[in-house]
Parts: sequence; C-alpha cells; structure tokens
Amino acid sequence: MQLSRQAAVQPGKVLPGQGLLRSLPRTSACQHRRSSRQALRVRAIAEAERTSTKSGSMTPIQKEVASKLRYLLGKSKDYDLKDIYQGTAWSVREHLIDSFENTQDYWTEKDPKFVYYLSAEFLMGRSLLNTIYNLGLEGEYGKAMQQMGYKMEEVADQEHNAALGNGGLGRLAACFLDSIATLDLPGWGYGIRYQYGMFKQLIKDGYQSEVPDIWLTEGNPWEVKRHDIRFEVGFSGKTSSSNGKTVWTPAEKVMAVAYDNPIPGYNTTTTSNLRLWDAEPITEFDLEAFNSGDYEKAVEERERALAISAVLYPNDSTPEGKELRLKQQYFFVSASLQDVMTRFKAVHGDNWRLFPEKACFQLNDTHPTIAVAELMRLLVDEEGLDWEAAWSITTKCVNYTNHTVMPEALEKWPVRVLAKMLPRHMEIIEIINAGWTKFLEDKYSGLKAAERDQLVERMSIIQENPWVKDEMQVNMAYLAVVSSSAVNGVAYIHSEIVKADIFNDFYKLFPEKFQNKTNGVTPRRWLAFCNPGLSKLITDTLGSDNWITDTYELSKLAKYADDKAFHKKWRAVKQDNKARLAAVIKETFGDDVPLNALFDIQIKRIHEYKRQYMNVLSIIWRYKQLKKMTPEERKKVVPRVCMFGGKAASAYDMAKRIIHLAVKVGDLINKDPDTRDLLRCYFLPDYNVSLAEIIIPASELSQHISTAGTEASGTSNMKFQMNGCLIIGTMDGANIEIAEESGKENMFVFGVDADDVPQLRKERKNLKTDKRFDEIMADIEGGMFGDKEYFKPLVDSISNMKVGNDWFLVANDFASYLDAQEEVDRVYKDVDEWTRRSIMYTAGSGKFSSDRTIVEYAKDIWHVQPLKPPAL
Repeated sequence: MQLSRQAAVQPGKVLPGQGLLRSLPRTSACQHRRSSRQALRVRAIAEAERTSTKSGSMTPIQKEVASKLRYLLGKSKDYDLKDIYQGTAWSVREHLIDSFENTQDYWTEKDPKFVYYLSAEFLMGRSLLNTIYNLGLEGEYGKAMQQMGYKMEEVADQEHNAALGNGGLGRLAACFLDSIATLDLPGWGYGIRYQYGMFKQLIKDGYQSEVPDIWLTEGNPWEVKRHDIRFEVGFSGKTSSSNGKTVWTPAEKVMAVAYDNPIPGYNTTTTSNLRLWDAEPITEFDLEAFNSGDYEKAVEERERALAISAVLYPNDSTPEGKELRLKQQYFFVSASLQDVMTRFKAVHGDNWRLFPEKACFQLNDTHPTIAVAELMRLLVDEEGLDWEAAWSITTKCVNYTNHTVMPEALEKWPVRVLAKMLPRHMEIIEIINAGWTKFLEDKYSGLKAAERDQLVERMSIIQENPWVKDEMQVNMAYLAVVSSSAVNGVAYIHSEIVKADIFNDFYKLFPEKFQNKTNGVTPRRWLAFCNPGLSKLITDTLGSDNWITDTYELSKLAKYADDKAFHKKWRAVKQDNKARLAAVIKETFGDDVPLNALFDIQIKRIHEYKRQYMNVLSIIWRYKQLKKMTPEERKKVVPRVCMFGGKAASAYDMAKRIIHLAVKVGDLINKDPDTRDLLRCYFLPDYNVSLAEIIIPASELSQHISTAGTEASGTSNMKFQMNGCLIIGTMDGANIEIAEESGKENMFVFGVDADDVPQLRKERKNLKTDKRFDEIMADIEGGMFGDKEYFKPLVDSISNMKVGNDWFLVANDFASYLDAQEEVDRVYKDVDEWTRRSIMYTAGSGKFSSDRTIVEYAKDIWHVQPLKPPAL
C-alpha cells in the first residue's frame, strides 16, 4: 500500500486510512545489565538461530522477529528478554498496521457514521498478548517463541503497562474500545498521550510515595506518530468583535500532535483506533533568548507545552494545578474536534447539517464537557454558522455518561479560571446559560415567582459556590445534560439515583433524555486471555469458544454446578492461579503464603466511600480473635490471605492514611508466629492492569463494600464474577445486577439500604456503636500499630462526631459486615458449596460483557451500524 503524502503541508487533512508513518523506535541510551547466566543463555539461543537461518529452517514469524532485532534494534546476537519483546512486538505491529489500514480505507470509502469516545483516561494495560490473540496469531507466535527458547508469557512480561489511566473509568474506556472493534462498529477513542501516567506508586516505610511512571523511554511499538496530523490549540488571551464576528486571540498556543494506537477486534477483520494527543511547542527553541544568556526563556515554551501531556490528573489543590487540569481537558477535546471536523470537510465540504449523521461524541464523565463550548466555537466562529444552527448540530452530536452519584464529585470550574484560560468559551457558556434560564422561566411561568426563581437558580449552569463567598462556578455536568441528546448512568441503581436525585429537575423536564447503560468488561482480556486454564475448561466443557463473543453462552455452565467431577477440575484451575499469585507475593515481600488459605481481595482506587478502611478494621478484629484462641480452636479457623491494591490520589490525605494503616496492620500480623499461618495482610504496591490479570483469576473472595448509593457501578466486580470469585458486598452499583444474575443467595450481602442512607447520616452522631468497633478504634488510637498521632485523624473521622461525621457509615455497617464475614468462613469450609457458587458466578456473568453494553449504546444512543471490512 502506498503512503499518501498529500496532506503533509496541510495539518489535519489526512483521511483515516492514509499516511501511516512507520516511525522507528527510540533506542534506549543504556541497556540493563544481564547476569552471566542470562548472557550465556541468550548467546546459545542466538547461535541456534544463526544455525537455523543457514539451514533455512526458521519459521516466517522467527524471520520477522530476527529482522526487527537486526534492522530496528541493531542486534544480531546477545539478545535478552527485552530485545525479544521488542522484536516480537514490532513484528506483530506489521500485521496490526495492515489490518488497521485496511479497516480505515474501507470505512473512508463507505463513509459511515462514527462514534468518537472522548475520555481523559484509557487504562489499556499491556498490548502484546491482547493483540496477538485478537488477530488470531497466538499459535504462530507461541510456536515461534517456543522454538527460540522462550515462553510467550516471559516475553510479554517485558512490556510496560501503558500509563494512560488510573481506575475504573479508564479501564472501562479500554474495554469499550475492544468491544467497538470486535463488533465492527466505526468508532475511535480520543485522549491524551501522558508521558508519565498518573504516578508509579511506591510504599516506603509504610507510606505511599509517588514517582513518575516512566513508560515511554524504550519506545512504544503500538503507536504510530502522525507527524502530519497536528492542530493548534490556544489558551488565555482576549476576545474582540469585528464585523459582527467574535475573534479569540489566544495568548498561548501549543501544537497537538496525533499518535494512533490501533485497536484490533477479536475474530474479525476490523481494527479501530485510539488517537492520543501529545503537546508540542509551536516554537521548539528560542535561539535569540539562548544567545542573550536567558537560557530558561529559551526552553520556556517547550516546557509549558510538555506539561500539558505530562501527567494524568495533576494535583489540583493549587491554582496552577487547577489551570493545568483545565488546559489538559480543553487540549485534547479541541484537537479531537478539529480532527473530526477536518475529515468531515474533506468529504462533505461545508454541509454541516449532515454532521450529526456522520459523527457523534460520547463524553466519558464530565472531563470532556468543554467539548460543548468548543464545538459551538468552531461552528460559529470558524465555520460561520449562525448560533441556532450550531446549537442544533451540537445537541444532536453530543452524549454524556455520568459516572458518579456524589454531587460533590461533579466537576465545577470557577468562572474566573474559565474566563482566564478560555475567555471565548466562557462567553459561549454564558450565552448557553442565558438561553437555558430564559427557556426555564418561560417553561415554568405558571409557578409563583419565588418558586420559579428558586427552580431556575437551582438548574442554572452557572451558580454561586456555596463554600466560597462571591465565587461563581460552572457546573460542567449541568452543561453536559443541557447540551446532550442522551444522558446515561452506568448501572440500574445509579441511573435511578441520577433521575431521582442528582439531575431530578432535568429528568422531570426531559425524561426521554435519560437512559441506563449498565457497564461491562471485555471477556477477552478479563477471562479468555488472563485465565487460560479456566478458559480452556469452559471451552472444553461447552464444546466451543463461542462464549468469548457471546458470553450468554456461559449460562450453560449452570448445569455443571453440582457435578463433582467438574468441581475437581474447576478447583484445580483455581489452585494453579493461586500459586501464580503466591509467586508474586513471594517476589514482592519474600513471604510464602499458604495455598490452602482463602484469598481475600480488595483492589480498587483508595477512597473513603469504597471503604478499604472498614476491611482493615475487620482484619484487625480477626487477628485479635485469633490471638485469644487456643491451639485447638485455631485448627478450626479458615486461614486467609487478605490483599489490597490501589492508589490514593496524591492530594488525598485520608486515603494515604488508610494505605499506611493497611501496611502497618500487615507488618504486625505477617510477623506474628502465633497467627501467620492463619492470617496475612498485604498491600500490593503499584496496582495496575497486569497485576490485576494475575490477582483476579486467583481470587476466591472479592470485596465490593462501598456505602449503598455511592458506587455508580464498579467494573472490577464484573471481572471477579467472570472468573468465579465470590463477592462480599453491599447492594450498591452493579452488585445489585450481579446478584440478580448469579443469585443473591450466592453472595454475602450486608449493610444498610441506599434509601436509608440520608436519614442515617443525620442520625449518625447519636448512633450507639458496636462494642467491637469501639474496641478497634481504641486499639488504633492507643498505638497498637504505631504512628498513633498519624492515625488520629483517621480514627476521629468515623468515631469522634465532634470532629468527623462518618459520612460513609462505617460504624453503621460494621456489625453486619462482620456477620457476613463469619458466613464467608462457614461456606468456605463446605468445599462443594463454595465451588458450586463459584461456578454459578461465572455462569451468571453473561450480561456483564462490554459487548452487550456497546450494542445498547450503538442502538439507543449513537445510532451507529456495524461495518466489517473485507479480509485482506
């Protein structure tokens, strides 16, 4: 296929399938030292490969890998595992690019409607195995690696996790891209190419420490830098009027440069795209400033630009941090909209009335909501449309997914910050709000004046900050709701709360706009690929692997739930996976853990509402009971290995204290010779996708214990369910629907109901707390785990109502939580019952495939049709 240079001098003019530049990787400046044993091994392999080359016995895949090693990395001998990974990845990349170009060329020819998924994060994980499996190349590459003396898993372990996300929001976005491609839907993702991710988490002296997540130093074989796809993005400055037209003159400009990350669908010819933007300076280097001795000014513009795409979610506790976050959001949204509109114009010219029939934008939470104002600016200021025409187009193209049930978590920007950083956009938002409030005044003209004014003020996009006197702020969620054609929640209970509470006034006005789209996860990565033992057992049992794309087929496993022979095979797979996780614990902590223990897991972003704190308290109680027991009594106890994983936001002080408590509790318990065979507690540092792919298949009990009514959905619960892991949890988020599918009787349910939470919060200061809760609070405050002054705010937050308020009702739920834990122990002792439930979890997981979710989005919101390209 010839590469088009047609648009090289006109940024952004390239059509989707044109101009793929196969840039070479950046070679690392230094190589990791190899042990003498490894060096001998790789020399022996290299010699064997040279011999096989002379005899002509190398497979085509081996030849491809050898070619990449020689001509891209400059290596023809002394390979180490990192070299083999690079050679393999660049070899696979060629197959991926062929499929990508074929898909984009076909879609360009057919000109279908596209969905563009705008998200601040995409937690992609590693790409090698996922790409090989999705392209159907696992047999060829597995055989080639084996013949070269390597295991594919060893090679894949050399890949850095792409540091483009943090938690469920980013992982959901990654799952959605996988499903969009697998379902042959024309669609792209858009985001930021973060240089250093959020951060790499270290645990030093029991405290979280943040360092840059440096993942791009050795190059990224999975991306294609599109040198000719670049757009200017401006900030600050001023606006002026000329001939009835508003002109924005930015004071600062950067260049957004595109990097394509092809996303292959599973068992299809479709390869979609994740286009990420990197910020580069307009002027790379100020030579005049440098020559005059002002060296800092010489690189000032470059440093300012690089900061935009440096870090995911920079600390926004400072004014500078707030401005940087807003710059990030606008940067990727503006570049993405300019990109889409440029491609549209290349085919359809100025026929903007057709735009909603060719493009729709899904806002993944409030981070991309500035897209509303930017689309209006581009249509009105740049394309010359009148306001009403532009507003009609915008409201047909934009859709909004809400991901939080907590009003305080909905993004709100101070007007002064928006006006400073994006003056034209602030003007546009003011015009939108003026029209909106006028509409409300007319709509509710029949109400009494005071009632009407109160309602209009409550629904206004621009509102007074109740916590900061005389500060006005823009409610970005309200802007998204007003401007979108559809608004959806991500689980049934969440969507009901959205309608009844968060956006109740809007729902009453536009009930047809609100929908539910329960989240899902890709069964490829989160069952078929990460749990090959269980995947094989399921395929062998069901007679085909159709379940990988039709997860409702998993329901057929239910008939084996009482089959004792099947139980044995099921448990054998779980034991193998537990041994794999135990090896990680051994490597990380130097400890051997008992494989007969219940593996008890809580892995998610550290937050008070997710209540890792309550889990730690229950572990302390368990430890205290073990210490009181006689040796004979301890023989009857179910041993447990409790594990935590997750990051606390760098500015989230209380979450960091929770991590420190978990680590200190583990330090005490894990060294106690009386109890260490019966109870362990580990905080696994730097939790990421690859670690999850080991943890989830090995887990037996997973904790999803957020206060009822606070978790929008959750997706890790779905991954655990698919892998046959039992759940202890509240009736919150997707737990409710999981209970419906796998049987509530098979879950360990506890806690108050969401409907009761508001009243219980009001009454919390008068609650007579459980004695066990009080005892544990006294232990922590008394210094049982050291650092009692550091833990004092943590204790006060849930037990001293003069200081804290126990907003997430840990004390209210603690007794029923301990009761549920006792039920866990009872059932785990009944091996057959535990196994039966485990099978029923997997059998009931069909609904929670992201394929089902995306089919619903495509049908009900996007109105995008599958378009599968012909085979190459």
